[in-house]
Amino acid sequence: MDHIVTAQEAVTAFEPWMEPTAAELDAIEDEMPVITAEVALLDAQIMTLDRPVSELDERRIRRARRRVLAARRELANRAAAASTSGVGA
Repeated sequence: MDHIVTAQEAVTAFEPWMEPTAAELDAIEDEMPVITAEVALLDAQIMTLDRPVSELDERRIRRARRRVLAARRELANRAAAASTSGVGA
């Protein structure tokens, strides 16, 4: 008879050094508009999985895609501005 053994320590063991750092939490906070826009796009796409896509669905998906692109553009612009803010000073 074989015994099934769980990896309890690997599942529940959290050391203080495994927590996200302040810099990682700041990066997540900076990316949150992109994350929420991508979730909204995914929600719009999921709604159309089990039915024919209507004109309203197409518009909803297009708007969600535009929001994702706008959020990514804003994030990229902020990152570029932050990286060039020290140049020439």
